[in-house]
Amino acid sequence: MKIEQRKFTRSKGWEIIKSNVNPGDCDLVLAFGSTKCLENEELYQTLRNIYPNANILMNSTSGEIIDTQVNDDSISLTAISFQKTKIKTAIVEIDDPKDSFKQGYHLASMFEPDGLCNILVISDGQKVNGSELVAGLQEFLPRDTIITGGLAGDGARFQKTLVGLNESPREGRIAAVGFYSDSLSISYGSVGGWDSFGQEKLITRSNANVLYELDGKPALDVYKMYLGDYAADLPGSGLLFPLSIQVGNSDDFLVRTILSVNEEDKSLVFAGNMPERSYARLMKANFDRLIDGASSAAKHSNGHVEKPDLAILISCVGRKLVLDQRIREEVEVIRGIYGDDTVIAGFYSYGEIAPGSNFKKCELHNQTMTITAMREN
Repeated sequence: MKIEQRKFTRSKGWEIIKSNVNPGDCDLVLAFGSTKCLENEELYQTLRNIYPNANILMNSTSGEIIDTQVNDDSISLTAISFQKTKIKTAIVEIDDPKDSFKQGYHLASMFEPDGLCNILVISDGQKVNGSELVAGLQEFLPRDTIITGGLAGDGARFQKTLVGLNESPREGRIAAVGFYSDSLSISYGSVGGWDSFGQEKLITRSNANVLYELDGKPALDVYKMYLGDYAADLPGSGLLFPLSIQVGNSDDFLVRTILSVNEEDKSLVFAGNMPERSYARLMKANFDRLIDGASSAAKHSNGHVEKPDLAILISCVGRKLVLDQRIREEVEVIRGIYGDDTVIAGFYSYGEIAPGSNFKKCELHNQTMTITAMREN
């Protein structure tokens, strides 16, 4: 695997950060950028001219990761030339979250299962129910296929998210890259680091990713009671106070972040499903534990693929808002675990897709640091 990295900023234009490959030999380009940068209609043609033979996947973010830098209003570009790995790409359109399962299944059906070791999925972050998207993918794919990826972001604005595959990025797209190889080792890590507080609440009424009642009371009223002064800034302040929900009868739990609120029916819309009869608790930030969570995700992935060629980091916008000036620490701690030779790239998202560290089934996560680690043997 040979890799080139470039960074774009409005002040300096394109800068080459790392290169040991001829751009014409690259098979895959991952470009993570701000919504403003990706709205430039000339961008795709610029990249196509540089990388004439590559599949080019772009998505909007809530912050861009390149090496140990965390930037805003930039583009983090990683171009890869595989030596022994074949890739296939596919894209579908979506306009209604209710179609998420169907479109996830349709997207997965575009890939030949034999020899498929990993699918990297990048989805619109506003028009998709991430839980149903993952369920649709899993319905078609073999059980041992590793699914990772995330939902595109739009800063903390929640206005529109963009995804493009071999075209200019658009709203309402779900793209995927499939990796086929006997020589490609794939690993993952996914850890949060938030602390629960307050009493456990039973989800008494919900519909998919819309939460109506907790303990028989309007969900929005319960949330506002706990948030106090922060309630006036919903839904944005909800990024600072996610909900954890218990997964079945196990000790595992998933974290869910608010995408929007409905004052009329007092409901909350989340990035993933909120199943009825599950128990939920509010969570708040613990700075050191968030950074420890990033470290744990890297250690988990490094235990299976030691010193990877490439680590794709997808972390939650909520973590970025909370860590603020300390945000580089969660990337720097990962660099410390991998060493200097691993290429690091990624973005801050509206949802993260990966198997959990303690259970292999792929899930939609919020408020986590997820890592897809790759090494071509």
